[in-house]
Amino acid sequence: MQQTAAASSPANSAGAALPKGRSERRQGLRNMELGFLIFAYAIVLAALLQVQLGVTGAFDVKVLTLLGFVAGLTLAMHVVLRFRAPQADPFLLPIATAINGIGITMIYRIELSGYEAAAGASNAQIIYTGVGVAVAIVVLFLLRNHRVLQRYTYLFGLASLVLLLLPLVPGIAADNESARVWIRIGPFNFQPGEIAKITLAIFFAGYLVTARDSLSMVSRRFLGIMNLPRMRDLGPILIVWAVCMAILVFQRDLGTSLLYFGLFLVMIFVATGRISWVVIGMGLFLGGAVVAALNMSYVKWRVDAWLDPFSAEHYDAIGGSHQLVQGLFGLANGGLLGTGLGQGHPEVTPLPHSDFIVTSLGEELGLAGLFAILALYLLLVARGFRIGHLGGDDFGRLLATGLSFVIGLQVFIVVGGVTRIIPLTGLTTPFLAAGGSSLLTNWIIIAILLRLSDTVRTSGSPLGSGAPAPTKGGSA
Repeated sequence: MQQTAAASSPANSAGAALPKGRSERRQGLRNMELGFLIFAYAIVLAALLQVQLGVTGAFDVKVLTLLGFVAGLTLAMHVVLRFRAPQADPFLLPIATAINGIGITMIYRIELSGYEAAAGASNAQIIYTGVGVAVAIVVLFLLRNHRVLQRYTYLFGLASLVLLLLPLVPGIAADNESARVWIRIGPFNFQPGEIAKITLAIFFAGYLVTARDSLSMVSRRFLGIMNLPRMRDLGPILIVWAVCMAILVFQRDLGTSLLYFGLFLVMIFVATGRISWVVIGMGLFLGGAVVAALNMSYVKWRVDAWLDPFSAEHYDAIGGSHQLVQGLFGLANGGLLGTGLGQGHPEVTPLPHSDFIVTSLGEELGLAGLFAILALYLLLVARGFRIGHLGGDDFGRLLATGLSFVIGLQVFIVVGGVTRIIPLTGLTTPFLAAGGSSLLTNWIIIAILLRLSDTVRTSGSPLGSGAPAPTKGGSA
């Protein structure tokens, strides 16, 4: 008995030391997060002060209230993470805070320029940020385990359908918008399709976990180079394609239809590991886009204005290429290093605080500053992909990958549109552009990714280890 007790004493001591080591690791992660948050605050404060000096020539201490409100909210979320998700990724919150703060700074700068449509936009953006962060904190409190979401897969699918149909319902639809994606409830406008990004990602993840085997294992060889799925298995992608085409037709929203279809395409590829799904999906979307461009005046006008924006026909027309051309001139005026915050003229471009906030930042921060912002997005998406890669369960991996890809694809669509790489769409730049629906959705995405990353570390796959957790057979 004495030998047994002696032999077990090292194990007991190691077991006693383990919680201490784990506690130190948790504190280290949260302290790292706090350090990055302070750095983000310093960047935003310096930008706000430079904007005031550049536009008005003097400093106003009231600007500190702008930063203080955002800082207080994100610090509260940081404190919540220390107790509710102590092993969550330490980079997500600081990056989202920095991008959000830079967006508020540019909106405030455009407001100071006297641009009429931006009057009061900075205060509204701060309020929207507060609501978004508050909802994210609630998500962290309520969502203790992301696997709970999988139980309600088809309920989230139904919710997605309802959210997509709301802008078409008479009485609440905002019919005065060029794209029918808004609803109006009293004095408030809301874009339900933003929330649908989250519900669709949850639905796709839950569905693909259960249907993955039939979608990935059963196939026929095509031309000796590719395995194609059976016709009966093509149903999911055909349904999603039809829904996206319906959004394009009835809601006149090219960007949203591309975003939803791209989300499903990436998630089905990650779930099955089959390139044939990507080929089929791209073929369906390109075919649908060509048909729409040839037969729908709305899409045809967008494509023509993209191909020939400098012609008088498109530049002078209402809803033509004037906005796109002014944004390109603004980027050219910024050059490599920019004119400096408060020194440019971003207000010349229509909607410089929302649809074209990227060109506003490009003009005053230059190509170097714009690349720095895009690098923040790249790091944010990369951390999300890493959470998905190291996830301990298939549902969590698919959900993290899908939510991260939504942010990355949306940035590509917006930046590609304002730089004339692809036709212009009406999507907003995540965390940057003015808009409450987008901010609310993206802060919820950050909260879910934080919960997923905490689960990954708790299950024994540290995000910094480089070794993925064991995966189930059949996943990509």
